Amino acid sequence: MLIGWSAADITPDRPTNLRGQFHTRISQYVNDPLTATALALEGEEGQAVLVSCDLVGAPGVLAQRLHEMLRPRLPDLDVRKLVLNGTHTHTAPDITEGHYPPLGPEVMTPAEYADLFCARVADAVVEAWEARKPGGVSWAYGHAVVGHNRRASYLDGRSVMYGATEAPDFAGLEGYEDHGLDLLFTWDEAGALTGLIVNLACPSQETEGVSYTSADFWHETRVELRRRLGEGLFVLPQCSAAGDQSPHLLVHKQAEARMLELRGLTGREEIARRIGRGVEDVVDLAQRDILTDPILRHAVADIGLPIRRVTDEEHAQSQARVAELEAQPPDPNDAFARSHHFIMLRRNKKVIARYEEQDAKPLFDMELHCLRIDDIAIATNPFELFLDYGLRIKARSPAVQTFVVQIASAGPNSDGTYLPTARALAARSYGAEAVDNTVGPEGGQTLVEETLRTLGTLWEGR
Repeated sequence: MLIGWSAADITPDRPTNLRGQFHTRISQYVNDPLTATALALEGEEGQAVLVSCDLVGAPGVLAQRLHEMLRPRLPDLDVRKLVLNGTHTHTAPDITEGHYPPLGPEVMTPAEYADLFCARVADAVVEAWEARKPGGVSWAYGHAVVGHNRRASYLDGRSVMYGATEAPDFAGLEGYEDHGLDLLFTWDEAGALTGLIVNLACPSQETEGVSYTSADFWHETRVELRRRLGEGLFVLPQCSAAGDQSPHLLVHKQAEARMLELRGLTGREEIARRIGRGVEDVVDLAQRDILTDPILRHAVADIGLPIRRVTDEEHAQSQARVAELEAQPPDPNDAFARSHHFIMLRRNKKVIARYEEQDAKPLFDMELHCLRIDDIAIATNPFELFLDYGLRIKARSPAVQTFVVQIASAGPNSDGTYLPTARALAARSYGAEAVDNTVGPEGGQTLVEETLRTLGTLWEGR
């Protein structure tokens, strides 16, 4: 197998609007760098370039733009075998025009940042591809407590994202948590560790509401892994299905805060410590089972998922909300109010547009990437995919170990939203409302089945 690595600094050089909240946040300073990490793989039967970015998402239109930039530079790479994923930090630049109101000239626009991003990521992909050398891979499964279910359920059947658990009608948490670490290690011909993929079910949102640029806990994790395993180590983060997960505890908050104080660590440093221990616990085992000529197969499937249809009632609610917002313009001198008003108006207008188009466009078209690397699988999707769907894929996969990657590029018009379970849909709340979902539980199960079908083709003939 040929393996190449590269990394690029994708930190903006001017203030930007930070994506992830329902109001604008202009970055006041850079707390730590944003990174795009590229891993190039090539075997006898296939090739792949995996790129992880410290961004809220990985818009498909940017992947398509990178395809066009890379095609003349790397004629021996099938650019469709490139896939981007975002770590889902809420402290990185907005990269898509139209989500927030226009800002002043001192603030880098999403289009300007997209130019910077694409130029640097294209160079990183070229560098990784041209750096390919014979090497080996191995994999391991470990554990680190990072993600927690963030939807509190109540006795009347409701759920609320980040709901109060001290309330007298608190019934429990809506869903499961997955503390598994899916790890893929790469090694050079001399048996030295060169890099690893770290896949876990949690977005990087420990410090999600601040007004500085940051990779969130992946910065501390890179520092910790390099301290333990070597300074030149490449670290490629992947977020598994985690639409209903976050690093924030809803129960045991005071006990956790006390332990952080006793350790003298921030929440981000504690997450990095846990991941570092989890990786270090299994790296020696992985080193015993390095494969230098594994099967590498990469399938790219164009699939259509049934959309979540907007009901008459939901359409009427959005119409009423638009009328209400338009009748109550915000204070022009209040930046928070102006941006919040803009976003709420846009969200409800999108519901109205979907209602008008849904008969003509009943499917959500997307690009599905499935990889086989000997006994392991990697499967991507563009959604904030609720955890249960990832578990369904993992449980039925033909692979010994399956890496599910959410918030991944999936075609030019296939940027995903939350994809909730039927249980969440019945319980409502943010993340499970019509305004939050282009695809619902029916489409979610179709995604599971299409992923498993595509994975199955990679195991034909073993």
